[in-house]
Amino acid sequence: QVELVESGGGSVQAGGSLRLSCAASGWPFSTYCMKWSRQAEGKEREWVSSISVDGSTSYADSVKGRFAISRDSAKNTLYLQMNSLKPEDTAVYYCAARRGSCFGQPDAWGQGTQVTVSS
Repeated sequence: QVELVESGGGSVQAGGSLRLSCAASGWPFSTYCMKWSRQAEGKEREWVSSISVDGSTSYADSVKGRFAISRDSAKNTLYLQMNSLKPEDTAVYYCAARRGSCFGQPDAWGQGTQVTVSS
């Protein structure tokens, strides 16, 4: 079965950077659309970014130009490079996988990693 494990979260000052990783196992990583979502305390989970099987990327307007999603199929790992972080980026970040197309609900979620940005 699909297993996703996030890492790389932490605390950083505004303007700083972090790189999140999501290690995948148990399935053919290259055949899945991969996504990052986040959930701030007291708010609903929101989509952040996606990367398709062919490498096409998309971003929420709130992170466009600051975040970069990438995938390494040789390492079965998804990344999210986060630059110019803002306090409003504080949230638990989750990776997710969906077989084939990026449209629709994911088939699996990771457990999340906390990102805290202080002003």
